[in-house]
Amino acid sequence: MTQRGAESIRTEQAPQAIGPYSQAIRAGDLLFLSGQVGLDPVTGAMVEGGLEAETTRALQNLEAVLRAAGAGLDRVVRTTVFLVDLGEFAAMNAIYARAFGENRPARSTVQVSALPRGARVEIDAIAVL
Repeated sequence: MTQRGAESIRTEQAPQAIGPYSQAIRAGDLLFLSGQVGLDPVTGAMVEGGLEAETTRALQNLEAVLRAAGAGLDRVVRTTVFLVDLGEFAAMNAIYARAFGENRPARSTVQVSALPRGARVEIDAIAVL
């Protein structure tokens, strides 16, 4: 689908949009990725195992959408992390650091009162293709 000169990116390897939005939109050399939570793309259910499992799955979901656009986590330049409890920041941050390695995108982290499907963490991203 093309909208305003942009292209919608979609993959079965990440959870399908649960609302009127795209998994990602490519606009020129930029890729804007919608927030991902810890949903298993096969079952559609939230992964079990708490914040660590949810953060890992959310990052895997982002990576799947990036791959569908021909990129990887190394192309991410900006993320936003939404946490229901900032007390879990250190646990999220350790998993996030392992996933991104030496590629350290700019990031904001905010506490929110609730996330879709009862998630504890959601991560969105912007990448350069």
